Amino acid sequence: MAFAPSNTPSAPPTPTGDIHLPDTARDLVKILVAGPFGVGKTTLIDSVSEIRPLHTEEPLSEASAQVDDLAGVRDKSTTTVAVDFGRISLPGGIVLYLFGTPGQERFRALWDDIAYGALGALVLVDSRRIDASFDVLGLVEESGLPYAVAFNAFPDAPRHHTQEQLRAALDLETGTPTVTCDARDADSSVDALLALVQHLIKRHTPEGR
Repeated sequence: MAFAPSNTPSAPPTPTGDIHLPDTARDLVKILVAGPFGVGKTTLIDSVSEIRPLHTEEPLSEASAQVDDLAGVRDKSTTTVAVDFGRISLPGGIVLYLFGTPGQERFRALWDDIAYGALGALVLVDSRRIDASFDVLGLVEESGLPYAVAFNAFPDAPRHHTQEQLRAALDLETGTPTVTCDARDADSSVDALLALVQHLIKRHTPEGR
């Protein structure tokens, strides 16, 4: 894997109809964007993708209301039923292919297929409902994927929780990167992805092992 500078791109990407890779592309990296239902995975991919994102969202039905926990996300009316997909080019010739995975337990069978070939995962967490993240974190850890955690800054999220308190609540291993981001904001979302990329680079260099 190439080394990427820690600075963010000078301007947020603008989605276009051009699906061709930039000439500077050197390393193509598959990344999972994981997290529980309603945490902002689709929003994050939308905010950073330089191509028109692919979505497989469907309206929530009465049947799904019996199995999807809407606590804290009452205004949500759709859910990803297969995968979200986007692409972003980073400095240094690194191109991230972003695969957003459904967060509900009933889509667990899709996990192995979607995770195949991924180098790492960005796990989005809603600090208003920490417990909702345990199943997804378990899947990521079982798969052996290195990951970073991004706390999506919802407007009504508690502000008094420190990073240390949130890390302890999730029982994260020492060395797991954590950041706070706003999935609606391209620069903030890119910073979260860069935290993961730097973590992957560190793990793949001799001095980082």
